[in-house]
Amino acid sequence: MAHISEHLQTTPKLRASLFAFLLSLVVSLGVASRVTTPAEDTVETYNKYYNYVDLTVRLQSLAQTYPHIANLSSIGQSGEGRELWVMRITQDPRGDAPGKPRFKYIGNMHGDETVSRQVLVYLVEYLLVKYGEDPRITELVDTTDVYIMPSMNPDGFERSVEGDCAGQSGGRNNAQNMDLNRSFPDQYDETSINQESVPEVMAVIRWIQEKKFVLSGNLHGGTVVASYPFDDSATHQRQGLYSPAEDDSLFRYLALVYSQNHPGMRTGEPNCPDALDETFKDGITNGAQWYDVPGGMQDYNYLHGNCLEITMELSCCKYPPPSELRKEWDLNRESLLAYIEKVHIGVHGYVKKSTNAAPLANVSIVVSSIRHNLTTGSYGDYYRLLLPGTYNITAVAPGFTPMTVHSVQVVEGKATELNFTLSPVDNEGPGGITETTYAMPSTNDPNLPTTSTTTTTTTTTTTIKSSDSTQTQVVPEATSPPILPPEHQPNQPQVFRHHNYADMELFLRKYSSEFPSIAHLYSIGHSVEGRELYVMVISDNPTVHEHGEPEFKYVANMHGNEVVSRELMLNLIEYLCRNYGTDPEVTQLVNKTRIHIMPSMNPDGYEVATEGDVKGYKGRNNSNNIDLNRNFPDQFSTTREPRQPETIAVMNWLKSIPFTLSANLHGGSLVVNYPYDDDKEGLSHYSQSPDDKVFQQVSRAYSQENLLMNNGHPCENLYPDEYFADGITNGANWYNVAGGMQDWNYLNTNCFEVTIELGCVKYPMSKELPKYWEQNRRSLLQFIHQVHTGVKGTVSDIRDGTGIPNATITVEEVDHNITTARTGDYWRLLVPGTYSITAYAHGYNPLRTYATVSKGHVELVDFRLTRVHSEPNGQSPMGPEPTQNPSEKAFQSLIKDLSLGQGLEQLVRSTATENSFRYRRYKELSGFLRGLTLNFPKITSLHSLGQSIEFRTIWALEISNSPGEAEPSKPKIRLVAGIHGNAPVGTELLLEFAALLCINYGKNPVITRLINETRIVIVPSINPDGRELAVEKQCTSTQGLTNSHGKDLDTDFFGNASQRVVEAQPETRAMMDLILDKGYSLSVALDGGSLVATYPYDKPVQSVENEGTLKYLASVYANNHPKMHLGDTGCSNNGQMGNIPDGVMRAAERQSHMGSMKDFSMDFGHCPEITVYSGCCLFPPAEQLPTLWAENKKALLSMLVEVHKGVRGIVRDKSGKPIVGAIIVLNGGVRVFTAEGGYFHALLAPGNHNIEAVADGYQQQRQEVVVSSYEAASSIIIEFDMDNSIFGLPREFVVASAAASMTALVVTACIIWCVCAAKSNRQKDGFHRLRQHRDEYDDEIRLTSMGSKKSLLANEFQDDSESDEDTLYANKI
Repeated sequence: MAHISEHLQTTPKLRASLFAFLLSLVVSLGVASRVTTPAEDTVETYNKYYNYVDLTVRLQSLAQTYPHIANLSSIGQSGEGRELWVMRITQDPRGDAPGKPRFKYIGNMHGDETVSRQVLVYLVEYLLVKYGEDPRITELVDTTDVYIMPSMNPDGFERSVEGDCAGQSGGRNNAQNMDLNRSFPDQYDETSINQESVPEVMAVIRWIQEKKFVLSGNLHGGTVVASYPFDDSATHQRQGLYSPAEDDSLFRYLALVYSQNHPGMRTGEPNCPDALDETFKDGITNGAQWYDVPGGMQDYNYLHGNCLEITMELSCCKYPPPSELRKEWDLNRESLLAYIEKVHIGVHGYVKKSTNAAPLANVSIVVSSIRHNLTTGSYGDYYRLLLPGTYNITAVAPGFTPMTVHSVQVVEGKATELNFTLSPVDNEGPGGITETTYAMPSTNDPNLPTTSTTTTTTTTTTTIKSSDSTQTQVVPEATSPPILPPEHQPNQPQVFRHHNYADMELFLRKYSSEFPSIAHLYSIGHSVEGRELYVMVISDNPTVHEHGEPEFKYVANMHGNEVVSRELMLNLIEYLCRNYGTDPEVTQLVNKTRIHIMPSMNPDGYEVATEGDVKGYKGRNNSNNIDLNRNFPDQFSTTREPRQPETIAVMNWLKSIPFTLSANLHGGSLVVNYPYDDDKEGLSHYSQSPDDKVFQQVSRAYSQENLLMNNGHPCENLYPDEYFADGITNGANWYNVAGGMQDWNYLNTNCFEVTIELGCVKYPMSKELPKYWEQNRRSLLQFIHQVHTGVKGTVSDIRDGTGIPNATITVEEVDHNITTARTGDYWRLLVPGTYSITAYAHGYNPLRTYATVSKGHVELVDFRLTRVHSEPNGQSPMGPEPTQNPSEKAFQSLIKDLSLGQGLEQLVRSTATENSFRYRRYKELSGFLRGLTLNFPKITSLHSLGQSIEFRTIWALEISNSPGEAEPSKPKIRLVAGIHGNAPVGTELLLEFAALLCINYGKNPVITRLINETRIVIVPSINPDGRELAVEKQCTSTQGLTNSHGKDLDTDFFGNASQRVVEAQPETRAMMDLILDKGYSLSVALDGGSLVATYPYDKPVQSVENEGTLKYLASVYANNHPKMHLGDTGCSNNGQMGNIPDGVMRAAERQSHMGSMKDFSMDFGHCPEITVYSGCCLFPPAEQLPTLWAENKKALLSMLVEVHKGVRGIVRDKSGKPIVGAIIVLNGGVRVFTAEGGYFHALLAPGNHNIEAVADGYQQQRQEVVVSSYEAASSIIIEFDMDNSIFGLPREFVVASAAASMTALVVTACIIWCVCAAKSNRQKDGFHRLRQHRDEYDDEIRLTSMGSKKSLLANEFQDDSESDEDTLYANKI
């Protein structure tokens, strides 16, 4: 029936006809009006499996029969296009009203585990048929919103084989061979799944996020047991490790509900033939204790979906014969119903706003002692499953005063109703005290009197209901009855002292160890003296960026002698850790924010500073005596001092994490200072940024919580004339600071940063520290809250929901854009108002929307972008779409993984090689290369390109899975070094890179795949003679720069004889021959003497074709280099100072010259080449080689990834014959040529590009292609038609014209011939008569003395009728 299924999907008319037929049959049987009694055609027989067609018809029939309580819909499609059907069963199944918890069952996740598929169909029918007859079912349907998905993997089911108990038929996975229950995001495993390979998972994730289910069951097969979270653990121990969730007791209870109602499961002895000894106590098990399952659906539901889910294994045989189905339904029916009923336990209610009773969505419901929160739905409703007991429950929302209800009693049976009314922060009293109410000791005693306390202060009302009683309690904010327990107060830091570096390090390690679930310690680099630059991150998932969760940071002690910030950060770490789970505000902040705290950016300066320093400078700067807050690249001026290691570390840190908001904490005054810090003139006056209003808002959020700061006269004894209105100031308006960190944050990242001065005394005595904590505690928390204002959301591809990284978010009338993070999420701070917001990305159509931002809230604004159509002018593309095999798709997924997230970084970490770095002279270099070919003969090939002046061989090493063979379908990359012998670092880097590739081939799957799909050619030393002359530790020496003839080889590449004065050097000729092999897609040349990546041209030219692509390729290398992308050459040894944007520049701007290798590669090799200068010193000491390798390793690997992007394809004619030598013109300029097999490949910058294909004798083809920065090149097929034009005109017109012309010519010729023939006949007659009488007149002619023969003939035989023309013709004869 598989072919019928596919046909049904592709023929809507057939499906409609079938549906109409079934409906008419129902009507004809007289059951259209009988909504509570099933018709005969809907009665279940329990004796057959439903394939996709049967399932579709069956569900549609039931939905049509019971429309008042059933609605059938699809949440998406499988890989092969089958609908993922969901039956919703409830009153008003098409409405969306609050008040009923949502429940779901999902079956057939593994396609060959089929019992669940059938059992859920039977459950659908049972609920529908019994509604109105069975009071239990009627109540269940009336009070619950039930969703049932019989098959999550319909493709796998179609491949499965009836009777296959062990799952050997291959139907377990989906059509892309992915295990759906290993493909959800996992809390312990950062490995990303290619979303395109699991459309079923992506559909379910979107469904889970949209519906906010409360309880769920995932039905499987293969044994008989109920399994509960967690399914895996951090160590991924294969078996035997219990991995409890926060709600472990509740999960055990829910699993027991199912197992104890199942006659077979409750025994705990499945007696499955393949595991006779396997037992489960009470028929339940913790998932990870049974066996470790990363990427499971039940854990995702719990961690990301508000929903508790367990997994039920229903039968030993995965696909039993249909005769077993009735038995399986009887075994599971009661368990299925009893489990649904448990959605009604615990507490439920609404959260509303106190001012207007409006519902509040996304409010966190926090249960004390259970570190797992859920959030309210769009109507402010929530459902929190809990076991019987007494709980303290808090509702927390940004911008509102948190509210805690103590002693809430949950009883057996129906849920307790608990409603919250939250007051906006504006209405709270001083200090932001949490509103607290108390439930009475018992909520089910009917005789318990209602308690009401009234005061003249603002009150908060909380309603608590159970099945037996209702109590309304009104509790004042400021006072409480003396009999009630004291109000909760957060734990405050107890020890205040100054921490030196060793003391601070121990403190951080202690809290990271003591609170591992929320605290993670890491270092972003080292100070000048080698001290770690520590950062403590605090969040509910501290080690990873969670999609949709903003990143926040505090940076302290930038000036070493300004120490209050250092101690406050340690206090804040302690406060957050100690109060998480008990204090609602802290819990909410930690759960919703990833908070990074750097206690000391300048640990070296701190160590020399002196306690008691009021306004001094000792310890202010780092160990190089550089002020770190004057050391960042500046928009208006050039920083003269070399970039410091602390500065570089912070810049790299900010580039690696999508921070949204930040504060740089200082001392010496008491004010919040916001951008800009300087201006073009360098004068002290207001320098406004585009987001001036936002900066004022977040600055006031801090200052208003610090009364002394907000007063505006902070240091009257030290600076009596200093005044700051509201305790805030524009930086440049206070005093001009060039090279500051806050401006660099704003201009170069998505992060908004302010600078906060925490006190007038820079290094106060330790006894003063408690005062500083008390003054700033509320401010520090309130400032973190500001990260949750403005708008946030996700920019995704409308086709599959994949997040789009680096998409740009623009706000109309605000000249400052931000970009999306790696998974497409973004955060944009804004002040209250209505905004026009646009999202755009390369290859997508822009999308604009309007959003209204309210005070203290964040507005969710998602964008789903459509790709730009590749068909020009709506016409069909040039050729058919090429088919992709699974291997191709897997490789494309690999390229995407390496381009996004931590994929490339993980590859770097996983490919460490042991090496004692040293410089190799020619002989050792040759031996090393030969050694690679001897040890790795299957993937390497070594050949000579030629010899140098002194007869040293110029080696080229090819690395691929078929070295030496022409494989035009694979991209080819050239890596070269040593064109200048005095800069040998590149040579050593390429030798190490070659070793890394060879050693990891067959061991590391990523390296193996990259080598299999790429042709890599490495030329480590172009100028071996110069290298022999160069001297180590000579950073600026020119000794060895040239070859033995004294020629700089990078000025010797000329393609035209007219440009060449002398014959090319042998080294040049060797490289020119290699370059002229036009199969290369990319070339990277390594040099030294600077820290920059350059792109063509070296020669002075006015404009560069395809400059965007060339600059982009250079930026890819620079961005993957930890220092280069910062744009600071820092090369004081050779006078190359200053800032280079992104570390990339056109080569001619660095040093213009003719005859360069990269220019020759561009003009004659048709291959883009970038030159990377790896460091300021030309020939650094060998001890620096490990560092240089570490800096360049990731960048070199990124080139192997980048060479697979752009556009690639095949050019052929209509018969399929490949066309070799066709010209591919890119954007009307740059040209590449098709190779053997008609293959071509060209690298292009991300965006839309025009391609023209030209070949002799064929019609020119045009197409627009879209290139992504993170996706492998999509293959296109260009099919040529024969050229039907002649001289630019249509062939038909030219042929018709030519035919007409030829016809006219022939007719003309015929006419001329006839005329001439007629004339010729008359002349022939005259000659005939002449011959007749010739003898008769001979004598007379001879006797005539007066005339010649000619004159006689002319007079004697002239006819009067002849024309003068005829006479003349005759006379000539």
